[in-house]
Amino acid sequence: MISIAEEIAVPSPPHRVWEIVSNPSEVVACVNGAELGEAHDDGSFDGTLVVKFGAMKVSFAARVALDLTESDHEGRLSARGKDGQGGTRFTAHATFRVTEGEGPGDSRVTVQGEVQLNGRLAPLVESGAGAMVSRMTREFSAELIQRCAGAEAQAPARRAGLLGRLRAWWARLLTRSQKASVSGDFATEEAGDDPAQAQ
Repeated sequence: MISIAEEIAVPSPPHRVWEIVSNPSEVVACVNGAELGEAHDDGSFDGTLVVKFGAMKVSFAARVALDLTESDHEGRLSARGKDGQGGTRFTAHATFRVTEGEGPGDSRVTVQGEVQLNGRLAPLVESGAGAMVSRMTREFSAELIQRCAGAEAQAPARRAGLLGRLRAWWARLLTRSQKASVSGDFATEEAGDDPAQAQ
């Protein structure tokens, strides 16, 4: 059995973090190798996850159910599936919750759960589970923080860079145009003063 007990600090308010972690599409986007599949009438959905164990990659497919309590910012996830070759089956249960963080406007996401495996790959998966969970938590945390910050936090910097370059280009263009205009006016005035050049 693999036990999961993780805590993630996110520099965004709980309501924003809850928007992300309660949305399966957003969560899947935060996990490398994960894809969302078909949604079913009972609210569950299919999902796949490719996990790397050393030099070997194992693909798992599962049917996932999600039960959310929005007022408490708490969710319960259950999944049942198997690896791509059908030699290993698993069931997983996890509870996650978003609470106020230590600082103003910060949040804390706690995740507790367990995964039970049976089959040919179970010893291999369980032996590498600690490193795998730590790696996936780091990757998930980084992506979650970025998504919670949202486009508002990144777009101004990108726009400022682009606008800065456009302003510099426009200023150079205007300077050249003004110099050319002044030079042309000056040449015209000189030609007007000299009757020979004017002809």
